[in-house]
Amino acid sequence: MRRASLLFAWMLGQGLAGFVNATEAPLAQSSQLDHILLWGRSIDQVSGIMAVKLGFQVLPGRDPNGVANRFVRMPDRSYMELLGITRPHPKLDPGMDADQAVLHGGPGARMFGLRSPSLDQMRAYLQAQGFKPTPMFSASPNDPDGAGPSKPPRWRLFAFDTQPLSSGFFVIDYPPDGIKPHPAMDDRVAREHPNGAREVSAFWLLSADADAQRKQFERMGFTGSVAIRMPQVGARGYCVPVGSKRIYALQPEGAGAAADALRSGGPQVFGVSIGVEDLGLAKRRVERGYETTLDDYHGLLGESFLAPTESDLGLMMEFHAATTANAACG
Repeated sequence: MRRASLLFAWMLGQGLAGFVNATEAPLAQSSQLDHILLWGRSIDQVSGIMAVKLGFQVLPGRDPNGVANRFVRMPDRSYMELLGITRPHPKLDPGMDADQAVLHGGPGARMFGLRSPSLDQMRAYLQAQGFKPTPMFSASPNDPDGAGPSKPPRWRLFAFDTQPLSSGFFVIDYPPDGIKPHPAMDDRVAREHPNGAREVSAFWLLSADADAQRKQFERMGFTGSVAIRMPQVGARGYCVPVGSKRIYALQPEGAGAAADALRSGGPQVFGVSIGVEDLGLAKRRVERGYETTLDDYHGLLGESFLAPTESDLGLMMEFHAATTANAACG
């Protein structure tokens, strides 16, 4: 009897240990960049800039409560969600409300999302680290873009009661492709862009203290950061690996675009990096769109150029030649 009790205690201990290890295991390598929420002065203004001046394909969205959205989707499933207020007194969710409290109807981004196939485990891990994730939210069973009440919701996500970073942050996941039947050709065409865009390869987060952001990322399991400088915008900080992509946690270094943006707009999603098939073609499209000449530079992702989007979009947009390399911060 005593031997059986000891065996049961050992098995119970092994099971609990497995649960603890699963909760403690960092999930950063299974995560990816998902999207940013980019507000325009209006939905037509931000859509026009993305399409006419920058050469993206902009996909239609909806306008359920006075906030319209549209999408710029990439072949690698990353994307940019475009937002614009369409009537007085719109119905805003908490994240939108926090954005508008800072933007006051102007352009810019203050919120970003990561994608994780291990959403519940990541939430448990972050909670165990002392963060305060919200309960899980999901799309309505009757979501007009979903597959119907009998199928999994179109998306699930959690945010934070107290944000861990200088910019708003949430973690999201989607059901496997194919739950809602649609022609593969339609999906492929929706992700093709005249400027040759293939991926959103980096989010740029700007704050007054890049090291504090790095430490928060490490607490969340995103380790292996590398010190970086971005002299083209007057910034320094850290490259934080997120799966095969990266987040730049930046702060101003002297005078420049970063100092100007932080002074005028506070902490923010300062920019994005876009990988394109043909850098020369993308550059010529942007030069024609803005009727100007742009300079190349050798950046953190190789040969690159900056589109002059600060006043139009409220953020920096860097284009670089897309690569198949897997090293996130190499």
